[in-house]
Amino acid sequence: MNPYLAGVVLGLVLLLAMYFSGRGLGASGGLKYCIVSVVGSLSQDHVNESTYYRNYFKDEKSPLNNWLVFEVIGILAGGFISGAISGRLKLKIERSPKISIRKRLIFAFLGGVFFVFGAQLARGCTSGAALSGMAILSTAGFVTMIAIFGSAYMFAWFFRKNWI
Repeated sequence: MNPYLAGVVLGLVLLLAMYFSGRGLGASGGLKYCIVSVVGSLSQDHVNESTYYRNYFKDEKSPLNNWLVFEVIGILAGGFISGAISGRLKLKIERSPKISIRKRLIFAFLGGVFFVFGAQLARGCTSGAALSGMAILSTAGFVTMIAIFGSAYMFAWFFRKNWI
């Protein structure tokens, strides 16, 4: 998709999310509700003893009924549909000739772990903190976006050296 068109569409989706739900977009919130639901299905006693988890199960409602869960499902479905339409839907591990498939998978896993850990520390993922924050002209949103691109610039040499 043309990146300018995609930016406009993303901005409109963000605007509509804020208008209809009163909050911005963010994938980590949807994943949090999924994890809370799994914890609830594995150990109801733990949920009842924990103030944190108990709040998600008020009024016998399932955490999976939160709209952020449907947002994440929509993101996954949209990615698969886009890949299928464009002919890019393949199960392939992309890697550099310099690294093995095992090393590539380890780096991908570690990247995911660091992302989840950082999202928990920041109380939200990049889309929630940066995009939604900047949309409401929050100083924290701009600082987050600068930190995201600044750290990417700082670490690019190391990761590029492993890739190329």
